[in-house]
Amino acid sequence: MAVLDCASALSDALLERKFAPFFGTPCGILAPLYSRLEAAANLCTVSREDNAVGVAAGAAMAGRSPVVLMQNSGLGQSVNAIASLVVPYRIPMLLIVSLRGVPPDFTTENIVMGRLTEPMLREAGIPTAQLDEENLSARTDWASTLVVERRQPAALLVPPSLFGWRA
Repeated sequence: MAVLDCASALSDALLERKFAPFFGTPCGILAPLYSRLEAAANLCTVSREDNAVGVAAGAAMAGRSPVVLMQNSGLGQSVNAIASLVVPYRIPMLLIVSLRGVPPDFTTENIVMGRLTEPMLREAGIPTAQLDEENLSARTDWASTLVVERRQPAALLVPPSLFGWRA
């Protein structure tokens, strides 16, 4: 599947499964998905990841199934909002987190967060699943079951290559 096809397929799958509204901070890895959601779903750009989590929590409390898009460095920046608000109150939201610091991204400043992202979410009690071209629909179904139906948080992890990012 082509890069833009993956972004379109994921965007369409999220919308079909009633995810909304969408909040995000710009990220090179997520750029194709970000652009697609801006056009299709009025994705709202938020300057800080912890603020995006807070606004998404408000949307969830209003009965919505929000999505927050962020780079894993932003996940590190938003840990307190997630650990003190989202997790203890089981606020339903989908985190779509790009994975910097994993192959093919070997930049020194990203390697530690690349190693910590999945274990940090798992230890916080947020289920995770990694996306690839072959499982977009199944992973979106999984996320919908958790967030939309069971009303709990979940995270989809996006490797650098999914949408064509190159070092």
